[in-house]
Amino acid sequence: MAQEDGSVTEVFVVSDGTGETCAAAVRAAMLQFQAPWQLRVFGGIRHEAELRRVMTRAADSRALVVFSLVEGRIVAALQQEAERLGVQSVDLLGPLIAKVAQRLRTEPRHQPNLLHGISDDYFRRVDAVEFAVRHDDGANLKTLPEAELVLTGVSRTSKTPLSMYLAQRGYRTGNVPIVPGVEPPRVLLEMDPRKIFGLIIDPSKLKPLRQARVRAIGARGYTASYTDPEAMRGEIERARRICRQRGWKLVDVGGRAVEENATRIIDLYGQDPPAGA
Repeated sequence: MAQEDGSVTEVFVVSDGTGETCAAAVRAAMLQFQAPWQLRVFGGIRHEAELRRVMTRAADSRALVVFSLVEGRIVAALQQEAERLGVQSVDLLGPLIAKVAQRLRTEPRHQPNLLHGISDDYFRRVDAVEFAVRHDDGANLKTLPEAELVLTGVSRTSKTPLSMYLAQRGYRTGNVPIVPGVEPPRVLLEMDPRKIFGLIIDPSKLKPLRQARVRAIGARGYTASYTDPEAMRGEIERARRICRQRGWKLVDVGGRAVEENATRIIDLYGQDPPAGA
């Protein structure tokens, strides 16, 4: 959805909550169009002054405003500003709430943020997910010590899925691969060993996972040893040895769901919390 001058269309999401629900709806709608666009989310909008600033930015950017607001006063202010500034706007929740109220023959609560209920726990989980994304597969090692949990292991031991699941549970989690012939990074070796968990798996269970990986993205970048049983056995034994030498707990991830392995890690972490945790 490009503008007439060829510039990228901006869509502003305005919400009195997090804006996540509204943003998801916008993304779903935009999948129907093959055109450049950019999304900006303005959450927690509860005051008219904040709203006016956002609407002025929308006018300057010639943006489409999609809003999910439940307080009548704020909705009315947005609509007035949209008309005054010539900004196109879409009320995502208003018509639906009105229809439901008509069907139920009752008045809505008009209480913002009932879906997520902004809380310290919510923000902690958001922060943890962002941390896991930034520290996936050995990235951003400089800030890895800020993690509560660090997962390490050879390729295809579910490091990334486990990191993301643990992050959704609120644990700041990073993961670092153990690469054949390469020493683990110094920052990992210098961290509190009680934070670090070595993921291991039987070679017979690892082989089909690696074969599927090669099929999915092609053999380019992988050597024959990647799926060779003897080579994999050597990798896993080396990983075990490193973990034992460093005092890192071992977790066998073979044949178990991500949820089960995450629960095991959380249990082990709770039994022996890192210093200062």
